[in-house]
Amino acid sequence: MNKTDRPSFENTEIAFRHCSDADLKRAYWLFRVININSLVKIGPPVTNLAIRIGLPIKGLIKATIFKHFCGGETIEECNNTIKNLYDGGVGTILDYSIEGEDDEAVFDDTRNEIMRTIQRAAVDNAVPITVFKVTGVARFGLLEKLDASHELSVEEQQEWAKVQARVFAICELAHAKGVPVMIDAEESWIQQTIDMLALNMMRKFNRRKAIVYNTYQLYRHDKLASLKADHAIAEKEGFILGAKLVRGAYMEKERKRAEEMGYPSPIQPDKPAADKDYDASLDFCTSHIDTIAFVAGTHNEESCRLLAELLDKKGIDHKNPHVYFSQLLGMSDNLSFNLAHNHYNVAKYVPYGPIKAVLPYLFRRAQENTAIAGQMSRELSLIVKEIKRRKSTS
Repeated sequence: MNKTDRPSFENTEIAFRHCSDADLKRAYWLFRVININSLVKIGPPVTNLAIRIGLPIKGLIKATIFKHFCGGETIEECNNTIKNLYDGGVGTILDYSIEGEDDEAVFDDTRNEIMRTIQRAAVDNAVPITVFKVTGVARFGLLEKLDASHELSVEEQQEWAKVQARVFAICELAHAKGVPVMIDAEESWIQQTIDMLALNMMRKFNRRKAIVYNTYQLYRHDKLASLKADHAIAEKEGFILGAKLVRGAYMEKERKRAEEMGYPSPIQPDKPAADKDYDASLDFCTSHIDTIAFVAGTHNEESCRLLAELLDKKGIDHKNPHVYFSQLLGMSDNLSFNLAHNHYNVAKYVPYGPIKAVLPYLFRRAQENTAIAGQMSRELSLIVKEIKRRKSTS
């Protein structure tokens, strides 16, 4: 076990060492703009309209919000970001951020691109983990029908067979290359099908090493129980459970749908309840570290601090391959780089893809940020602190 001091999340010199003065200035103004709710609300429709009618705003998007939250439009364009992160001890999770398509050819292209991220990770220590969304390789409506246990037509059965084949091909390559691959969580009304797919892939590929990870959204009140139930299955059947732990990304949509359709909301009653389950999941995973490999995807400082304490308390090495901290590119650098500085495993999500296709991801990031006012203030205050520090030492 490493005997280093507990990480401080206040050290802005370490947090922003990878940022030039120009990068910091851009981040400052970007977060200032994102903090204005009205701009974030009218931004998506105005931007989509501008692109549809051919206004030349892609360059502006690429130089601002895209540059901050994304690595590039291709894997090759991500090279500088990958190197920048790795120089600070932080790995990259290449995330091909295409979603919401419904074309079979696009699904095949997306599968091929996800497999390219695995090929890259296999030969690059700077890319320790990969990820994909099932809706990147499957039609949402089909997953919805499966989750509702509706009977599939002959054509839909063939479509579902293709989806399973795409997921299998991705996980099989990950297994062959020894590269972990995470399956992202999505909306609750398609999640059961995703969970089933993920567990089946773990049965096949997680016998000796954690290759396939499923995602548990702890802002759902049933997901701590799901984590424990899946671990019981893994222990009984003799495979390692791969788990990515997040709070979640679809809360407002989930609550609205539950209210409109008249069923109980799957979301926790309040934030403290979600925090309690998230932290309980960290305790559970660290208590079963030999049979659970997990990625703690969180921007919450208290949860990061707790996990660091749990590792020390339970005698788990900071570099144990079954434990990773993870944050999104462009956010919470004070967590990522200070954790890495203290020799923990850390990897940032680095989304990439064509600007138009990645816009839904970018708008979601901006909208999530305004929903977490405290996080926004924290990001801004840290940036201001580092700008002042640089001025005082120049």
